[in-house]
Amino acid sequence: MRPHVVVNVAMSADGKISTRERRQVKISGPEDFLRVDRLKAASDAVMVGIGTVLADDPSLTVKSEDLKRKRKEQGKDEHPVRVIVDSTARIPLFASVLRNGKGVRVVAVSRKADPVKVAELKNLAKVIVAGEDDVDLRSVLDQLGPMGIRHLMVEGGGTLIASLFEKGLVDEFYTFVGNVIIGGVDAPTPADGGGFVKEADFLRLALLEVIPMGEGIVLHWNVKEGK
Repeated sequence: MRPHVVVNVAMSADGKISTRERRQVKISGPEDFLRVDRLKAASDAVMVGIGTVLADDPSLTVKSEDLKRKRKEQGKDEHPVRVIVDSTARIPLFASVLRNGKGVRVVAVSRKADPVKVAELKNLAKVIVAGEDDVDLRSVLDQLGPMGIRHLMVEGGGTLIASLFEKGLVDEFYTFVGNVIIGGVDAPTPADGGGFVKEADFLRLALLEVIPMGEGIVLHWNVKEGK
């Protein structure tokens, strides 16, 4: 059984998650940072794509000492399992996500990945091979389930999120909408990729919550079944 997948993003008022140079930008504030930390602490695993790792070098760790303590009291590691989707094994061996904080790491690669690099990664993480040229996300989720991962949080980037949406693998969607305009036709959005062409294929969402937060707002959606 695949995990329940929750996507969380922060975007500008015009729907951008970073600049056209794909530099990390601050869109939300302390109140939303805590919300995200709580969401992460309540998850069994957190997933990002290799583009996010290369651009931002995140650790994907729980920041709050109180939340880490509560996880330990529940018999869990301080941090959720960290999953990186990386078709060709481009992740640097010194990446923060592989080095910072205790806990399990998983790197999902395709069969196209360099076997020498894969062998090196196995010293730092569990490696999942899924797909020929690109990572088969459905296969990855199917392999995460038996690892005890029931609740998976996805933090980016737009290409990974778009692929999960296109394959019908997203269950919930949180968007913090900030009070900034970034602009730029080439600036990434929460769901990049090819996109849906026909209106009949659009994914439909059900709005669950609207939460004013700081200088922005959080929208919490369920993904409706079917199209």
